[in-house]
Amino acid sequence: MAPKTARARRLGIALRAHREAAGLTLEAAADEISSTRSTLSRYENAQTLVNPATVRSLLTLYGVGADEIAAAVQLARDARKPGWWVPYSHLLDKRTIDFIALEAEATAIANFEPSVVPGLLQTADYIRGVMRGGPHTLTDEQVEQRVRLRLDRQQRLTADDPPIYDAIIDEGALLRPVGDDAVMDGQLRHLLTMGELPNVTVQVIPLAAGYHRGTRGSLHLLEFADPADPPIASVETVAGQMVIDRPVVLRTCTKIMEHLRTVALSPADSRDLLRQLMKGR
Repeated sequence: MAPKTARARRLGIALRAHREAAGLTLEAAADEISSTRSTLSRYENAQTLVNPATVRSLLTLYGVGADEIAAAVQLARDARKPGWWVPYSHLLDKRTIDFIALEAEATAIANFEPSVVPGLLQTADYIRGVMRGGPHTLTDEQVEQRVRLRLDRQQRLTADDPPIYDAIIDEGALLRPVGDDAVMDGQLRHLLTMGELPNVTVQVIPLAAGYHRGTRGSLHLLEFADPADPPIASVETVAGQMVIDRPVVLRTCTKIMEHLRTVALSPADSRDLLRQLMKGR
């Protein structure tokens, strides 16, 4: 099953909106194109990629104009293009691959991490330490495959037209040793370097802030350039990554992220704390 990319989500939302505007149920629309209700539902929920010919048939049925049909058909073609992450698909579960596919198209990323350095800011040695300390016993080759995957994810931050990236890290994550002192020193230095990029902001929530709304787990928020692509949130659970797009839950996640920004140190004070942590090692 293909990842649920932002393009696929946008196309599914459009298909549903046009069907409803035409006053057709899933069953009625499916009958008209000799398909099934469940298949159309998967198209609209971006659980299955829809081919361009089917998009044309559906939108013609819904009475959509030629220009809009042409744009949607092109969107269907674009949604089927393989992403850079495809060679790594066998390494991760579908929910994580879905998130990586969405992250690759986001124009703004906000991430809070309570226990580890955010993945997009991890050094290779830190990633190795995380992978070796995880719940699964991995071979050296499996560890290196995951290191390459995460480093490839990070390339967007320094590429042309990079996303805006706001990283908020609990101080506890910076005090937790991952690897030896050299690994942690390198990781803290890397955070300082990345925080100097114009599109990257690094903030630290000090232990002195006490209990806050982020202590229960990590949180990601993704925003996209096209207004037709609603933002999404992602949270980590013991069962893995969960992507959230329900408006009510999204509003809650957004408020939590805003709260975390207010209890975090400013970027300048966060840099000072990172330097202090390096000196204290």
